[in-house]
Amino acid sequence: MTNIEERLSEAFGRTAEPAAPDLFDRVVGSIADDRLRRSRRRLFLGVGLLIAAAVLTLLVTLAPRQNGALMLPWWTLELATNGVLIALAFWLGPFIKRFGRAYAADVFHDNPTTGKSYIVLTDIVYYLIFAAYVLFTVNFEPAETWGLSVNAAQVKDECMRLGGILLIIGILHGANLVLLPVLGRLFSMNRRLGPRPPAEESAPS
Repeated sequence: MTNIEERLSEAFGRTAEPAAPDLFDRVVGSIADDRLRRSRRRLFLGVGLLIAAAVLTLLVTLAPRQNGALMLPWWTLELATNGVLIALAFWLGPFIKRFGRAYAADVFHDNPTTGKSYIVLTDIVYYLIFAAYVLFTVNFEPAETWGLSVNAAQVKDECMRLGGILLIIGILHGANLVLLPVLGRLFSMNRRLGPRPPAEESAPS
């Protein structure tokens, strides 16, 4: 071992703190939990796709035909659109959160607890927006331009519903990316300029 290696070993040996005895077990458990979550997500996705394929096959099989053309009732496309909106909410939310954690941690590096609370609150706002949008736009009867079966006007309206929620989430997400550094800076300034302990009074001479 060279002189430089010996000095480095001595320096790291003096400054390094002993690792927790259960550190390895916690790391292994964390990896196992992550694998379990991923496998559950794949399982739920596969089951959802199978159910969607089965329902679509059943509808196509039982749907009436006119002059050889398939006539799907209007509510089938309405249900399919609502299902896509709900699936999009549960897929897009964790996707944004996964890549937003590092960004929020960098912004709130002076106060990690505030960053974690901010992520939780934005998740609540995200799902509230999705739920409100679905409830506001759901149709319980055909629109004036629709028919009893699926037509081009209904397909256009349902595509506009999907595009609308993507536009809303995109605008809000972009605004969040711009405002988050400003909020992080404000929280950092408040932390630094917080209340200080009162100065001790000088003893009387």
